[in-house]
Amino acid sequence: MAATHPSTAGLAIGYDDIAAAADRLAGVAHRTPVLTSRTADALTGASLFFKCENFQRMGAFKFRGAYNALARFTPAQRKTGVIAFSSGNHAQAIALAARILAMPSVIVMPQDSPAAKLAATREYQRGQPGSEVVLYNRYTEDREAIGRALAQARGMTLVPPYDHADVMAGQGTAAAELLQETGPLDKLLVCVGGGGLVSGCAVAAHHLSPGIEVIGVEPEAGNDTQQSLARGEIVHIDTPRTIADGAQTQHSGRLTFPVIQRLVSRIETVTDEQLVAAMRFFAERMKIVVEPTGCLAAAAMLSAVVAAPGQRVGVIVSGGNVDMDRYAGFIQQGLRQGL
Repeated sequence: MAATHPSTAGLAIGYDDIAAAADRLAGVAHRTPVLTSRTADALTGASLFFKCENFQRMGAFKFRGAYNALARFTPAQRKTGVIAFSSGNHAQAIALAARILAMPSVIVMPQDSPAAKLAATREYQRGQPGSEVVLYNRYTEDREAIGRALAQARGMTLVPPYDHADVMAGQGTAAAELLQETGPLDKLLVCVGGGGLVSGCAVAAHHLSPGIEVIGVEPEAGNDTQQSLARGEIVHIDTPRTIADGAQTQHSGRLTFPVIQRLVSRIETVTDEQLVAAMRFFAERMKIVVEPTGCLAAAAMLSAVVAAPGQRVGVIVSGGNVDMDRYAGFIQQGLRQGL
């Protein structure tokens, strides 16, 4: 019997939304490369296809969702501008998209954001009147509450990092491009924070490759989505302490979680040590810089958390924004520990 597409009825997005997002992003976002590695294939026994969003504009997949969302603003919304909260990549994506579309942006960021992400966000805002970065303490303050309060006070439109239909649809274009290039795959591994990327990619993957298994990967210290799937409801956790700063979310989104429940087969987790090993592999074997969060999906394959002998597997490499001093420290840590 031929595989069929799981229904997306009642979910926040369908494949038509992803196709429309692809049209908006055409000529604006980069069509990022799909890389392969004989060494990775030999290690895993699978044929791996790495969709390298570390080569996307501003260095991560987040540009896709941010630009798609802002491109749909009304003239009145563009005049007052956008507000967002983010640990770094969504911040940069919103700031860059707002700059391209000539609107002000206010970004709420943790005080301990990677310096490179903070500096890049401010650089994208340079020369844009009404734009600024607002800092907060991620362990003692609620970024969502801060964002809502500022949006109301300033009359700006809030675009959250993952729980937004246009953001989800934009992120799904990464998997759509991957499958358009590779053809059908047996599995697709995607990193998971709040679920914007994995939900969008799952919709695209099931449409373009019926029968595919979509697997999400979280940091071991922040497995809220894994817990949520087990309980059948959104689980809230304390801010996890992990080097995967882009996945230090406390809960899945009310829009993303139903998509994950229906279209993602399971969630696996990897340790910080496994992320360091994946970073070192990318640097040594594939000559690319990938941030810790960007390594989540790859680490699950390279560390044999997920086994797929003889299968064709897509792996989303979500970003490459990491402070060089911190990156060097991770690589040295891996060498010391023999990772």
